[in-house]
Amino acid sequence: MNLKERAKKMKTDIPAVFLALKDRNTPFIAKALAAVTIGYALSPIDLIPDFIPVLGCLDDVILLPAMIVLTVKLIPKNIWERCKKEAENMWKDGKPKKWYYAIPIVIIWLLLIWIIVKAIWF
Repeated sequence: MNLKERAKKMKTDIPAVFLALKDRNTPFIAKALAAVTIGYALSPIDLIPDFIPVLGCLDDVILLPAMIVLTVKLIPKNIWERCKKEAENMWKDGKPKKWYYAIPIVIIWLLLIWIIVKAIWF
């Protein structure tokens, strides 16, 4: 599997992990790791900052896929298959059908901008 195919696979794996996190039948340890994985995937802060040459991109290329693989191994097969199908159906023409999942991220960014502006001008 080449890099382009893996990136495309991650496009559905991350939402599938999120759906498994919300599933009541997912074991606690898998939910905990899924929460960390989703948080890391959506976080604007990386373990290794992106401005560091080579190493900055390395965590996105190695760490995030490794976290996804470990999370998927902890999720029962039947739950994962169901979540995977739901995640594949979420995307329509390359864009998610459920755009409102982005609202919490937008709110976090707006809150961060507000805090920075308040710290500078007040």
